[in-house]
Amino acid sequence: LTSPADESENMLCPVSSLIPQAALCHQQVHSSVDKHRNPDISALFVDAASVARCLSTCPSNCPTFAMAPAVSTPRRARLPALLLAGAAAVLSTRWVLSSAPEEPAFALGLRGAAVPQGRCSVEVVSLRAAEGDELPSVDVDEGKPGETVNIRELFKGKKGILFAVPGAFTPTCSEKHLPGFLDGAEELKAAGAEVIACVSVNDPFVMAAWGKQQEAEGKVRMLADTKCELTKALDMELDATAKLGSIRSKRYAMIVDDGKITKLGMDDDSFAPVMLAALKA
Repeated sequence: LTSPADESENMLCPVSSLIPQAALCHQQVHSSVDKHRNPDISALFVDAASVARCLSTCPSNCPTFAMAPAVSTPRRARLPALLLAGAAAVLSTRWVLSSAPEEPAFALGLRGAAVPQGRCSVEVVSLRAAEGDELPSVDVDEGKPGETVNIRELFKGKKGILFAVPGAFTPTCSEKHLPGFLDGAEELKAAGAEVIACVSVNDPFVMAAWGKQQEAEGKVRMLADTKCELTKALDMELDATAKLGSIRSKRYAMIVDDGKITKLGMDDDSFAPVMLAALKA
């Protein structure tokens, strides 16, 4: 780059004309003014990181800095100067963003809970049936395929107990869970249970045979969730593939009043004595 001799004294570094109010850094920048005559145009420009560092850390009133006025630049210097200015602007922006306090992405949690500043928090909401929920409108089989019972309609306008077992004819279900409701059926009904129903992810033939073996007729209705639709709707699936070969239902029992779950017990809290105590409470 060549410049007329009479203009060399007044020519300033093009960085100052493209970055308004750029603080020209000490001797490194001041010396660049004298290098305008150098044919190597790259020697004209200071390191972009140095410019960005000066812009972000040095006060404008620093006595060792000079505020360079905007002047026109030689035509051939404009493109490289633009590139340098862009690099300096990017570095400055990145520094500002990295030093700024992090803002929370959400002001509130899914249920209105406050989220700590600077963190994004998403509350995990379970879909599992809970006390206060309505029973889903799902059909299950009773006796044989095609003879269906809508689980919501079964408890409509009635109070009763719905309990589920992982599998018909399995040890705990056959020795304790179902027999407890059979033996206590009269007491449960006296306490207010108009309907007592047992459901399992089995086919209706298996449930009918199990009910016959346990002498459940007239005491407990034996329902087959053949397609696992009720179990999925309640989010009560149990992966029993290793032992039973398929997805089954978790062990639970619930008191239902006009289609609404008023008491829910899982595992050991799903047996007849617990439900009887809840009915009497």
